[in-house]
Amino acid sequence: VQLQAFGGGLVQTGGSLRLSCAASGIIFSIAAMGWYRQAPGKQRDLVATITSSGGGTNYADSVKGRFTISIENAKNTVYLQMDSLKPEDTAVYYCNALIRGATHTFSNYWGQGTQVTVSS
Repeated sequence: VQLQAFGGGLVQTGGSLRLSCAASGIIFSIAAMGWYRQAPGKQRDLVATITSSGGGTNYADSVKGRFTISIENAKNTVYLQMDSLKPEDTAVYYCNALIRGATHTFSNYWGQGTQVTVSS
């Protein structure tokens, strides 16, 4: 299983970006997908997660009301719409997924990361 993230870039304060992350490979089911971020010198922190049904979402307090996570099961893809971006949102964003693959057990997978830079 591989996760590939797209959509990072440079944006001004108050701007928007949309990240996407597609899972590929032998996938029998996906339990949940999410986004984490890591700023230089800091630990990797949760941004948002969503269950495969789309009914269960969880957001970091710092992004509530500004970011929206969604999932498209037919494409094994998770999205993160980021609005009203702030300089403190600058980080490498990683997608994550809990997937049942060829081993028939659920395992945790990470994407390669995509840089988001918000200029002041």
